[in-house]
Amino acid sequence: MQTPLAIAAGIGFVILGALAERLASVWPPDEASRRAPGVRTALLAAGAGVAGWAVAARSELPWWATAAYLALLVPLVLLSATDLEQRRLPHLLLDPLILGAAAFVPFNPAVDAISALIGAAVAVAFMGLLGVLIRSGVALGDLYLVAPLGMMLGWDGVFVAIFIAALLSAVTSLMLLASRRVGLRSYIPFGPFLVAGAVITLVRDDRILGATAELGASTLAAFARALTGG
Repeated sequence: MQTPLAIAAGIGFVILGALAERLASVWPPDEASRRAPGVRTALLAAGAGVAGWAVAARSELPWWATAAYLALLVPLVLLSATDLEQRRLPHLLLDPLILGAAAFVPFNPAVDAISALIGAAVAVAFMGLLGVLIRSGVALGDLYLVAPLGMMLGWDGVFVAIFIAALLSAVTSLMLLASRRVGLRSYIPFGPFLVAGAVITLVRDDRILGATAELGASTLAAFARALTGG
């Protein structure tokens, strides 16, 4: 995508990240901590801005497909803020994300529909198995979250995202333990790491936003010509 548009996406997601963090601290009222803005606000705003800019700048997809990925990134940012603040991934955000990702599957020029559906199913099964093997290690919301990520990334991409998320989570946990900010029994939300893993996979995998985009665009163009008889 052209640089000015990528910069605009980055600025928009910086604002979104800051607003999402503030919203998570005051809503819903019965769970609101009403915590003042701080380091987490700045970090989430910066992380969201980098994510929005990177996806837009990296994408070689048609503009509408890039816009679809950015639109799906919006609830992911909101979910990250909520999970960090309230340790939960509410269905009020998960359900529209799942529906949006499912609606994008038949039209996504970069991820085959079969790969997307298999990715969602296998990712949920894999995370469910981890939840059984590692009690309290995987929350129910994480199972719902990996379903749309599988649709967005395909079956091979979503496993890369989960691996990156696990690596980031482990490193962060060790750093927090070393600084004595958490204990061995402390719960660290996994949702934000899944979102980070998905964004990193999107940006680094040529098959999604890069080389495959050209194939997808040419396929759509050929389909359009066939419909119009051109």
